[in-house]
Parts: sequence; C-alpha cells; structure tokens
Amino acid sequence: MTEPAVIVDHVSKRFKLYKERNQTLKSAVMRRRKSVADEFWAVKDVSFEVPKGSTFGLIGRNGSGKSTLLKCLARILHPDEGSITMNGKAASLLEVGSGFHPELTGRENIYLNGSILGLAKKDITARLDEIIDFSGVGQFIDQPVKNYSSGMYVRLGFSVAIHVKPDILVVDEVLAVGDGAFKKKSREKFREFTNSGRTVILVTHSLAQVREMCDQVAWLNKGELQAVGPAKTVTKQYQEYLDAQDG
Repeated sequence: MTEPAVIVDHVSKRFKLYKERNQTLKSAVMRRRKSVADEFWAVKDVSFEVPKGSTFGLIGRNGSGKSTLLKCLARILHPDEGSITMNGKAASLLEVGSGFHPELTGRENIYLNGSILGLAKKDITARLDEIIDFSGVGQFIDQPVKNYSSGMYVRLGFSVAIHVKPDILVVDEVLAVGDGAFKKKSREKFREFTNSGRTVILVTHSLAQVREMCDQVAWLNKGELQAVGPAKTVTKQYQEYLDAQDG
C-alpha cells in the first residue's frame, strides 16, 4: 500500500469560553479575580488517514468541528492533543482573500500569494498567464483587489493555489462563492490534480458535491468522528441522521 498523504492521529482541540471578562485594569483589581472560563472541545480524539491522490471530504453540521479540524490541517491552529502528519507540501484556501493584500493589484497578489505558498518568482512568472486565464479575472488583473467582488477573490485565490501544485490542497467552503461555470472548471481541475497523484481535502455542506467529487469522507458531529469511509456510504449515513433529526 502507498503511504497516506495525511495522518490524523487522536487529534483534539479545545478553546476557552469566558463567562465574564475583566474589561479594564480597574475592574480586574476591584474584583480581585480572573475571568472565569469553561473548556470547549471543538475536536475530540479524531483519527483517520487520507489516501494519496484522493479527494477527501469533511462533512457535518455547523459546530461539528470540521472547520476547526481543517484549520489544524492548514497549520493555522495546533492540536492540543494528538498529531497531524503531512507527507508533502501543503497549501490552503480557507477564506475569501486569504493571503491577499487589498491595496495590491491582482497581478501583484499572484506573486505575493505564490511566494507565501513557496513558489519562486521565476516559476510564478512561468505560470502567470495560466493562473490569470483560469481565474477569469481578465481585464481586472491590474486593479487593486480591494475592488474585487467576493467571487473574483475566490477565483483568483483558488487559481493561484491550484497552479502552485502542492502535494496536498486544503480547501474550505470558499468554492461555494464561485458561479456554475467556475465550479465546473474547479471540479475538472481537482480531477486533474488528483490524477497526478496529489491530494485534496475539502469542507462543503453540499452532499451532492461530496458524492460527485470525493473518494472518501469523514463525518464529524459535536467534535467527534462518527464515520469515515467511501463517500457514498458515509453521506448516506449522514443523510439518514439528518432526516431522523429533522423528522
């Protein structure tokens, strides 16, 4: 068997929820005590492996922990327990305009974002036309991105990330912002990406999109792993759960 692209090993992530805060130094002195906080475990003891060259989905309701886990995979957050092993270079696209400077033009941000993702300037230049063409930004490429719509932000950010050609691409719901033509083009790019042995991990609320795009899926509920396996099997279990909850 080939080495997995990603190994998530008993990962847990907690946050502190403060009941009350000391708004000023004076209030802290007057009360003579610290703010009281409860621990909230957003992700609890989650383990799975992502096969190399696959598209792997994370599904679950809002508050299930999937976005927190995705941020751990993207190295934005660090697990409090357990470990995540990435076998290869990873790039992430988690929110609209992440890694972009609003005052710089689209072209300048391609170079900025590409360098953040580890690409040399000469390599960015070699792929520049392809990045611009795929994004569909066209005549606006030399305009400051602060004037871009959210859809333009997403298309350009995704185009940079996919053309950097990382071994592992981590993507959040941002693709939902794109129009139908862009979504179709993105799905085709994902297939091309995984056919070359690279790996995609994505979060989406669209079960139809998961069934169409993903090979395997992990279903999270209240921070805990409910099931992991083939996309059709796990999405069916998840749909049955939703029907039972909403019925």
